[in-house]
Amino acid sequence: MIYVDRPAWPWRGRLWSHLISDVSPAELHAFAEALGVSRRAFDRDHYDIPAERFAMAVWLGAQVVPSRDLVALLRRSGLRRPKHLA
Repeated sequence: MIYVDRPAWPWRGRLWSHLISDVSPAELHAFAEALGVSRRAFDRDHYDIPAERFAMAVWLGAQVVPSRDLVALLRRSGLRRPKHLA
């Protein structure tokens, strides 16, 4: 399943969301490609997506969850990649 949090993270004058998969990196990359998000937006275990892509992510099937739940979902799935292991 693909998950996204609401755009709430400011950076470079925009708000951003995080997009994750609890199944596999391949699922996440395929979803991001369908969403039109560049591979450069991938950061270890998630994509950073601009607020403008949030509605499309939800329309494509991403489940909206609170930000604090994303890390828990990644940890439970075994897909969390901490910075020190990147």
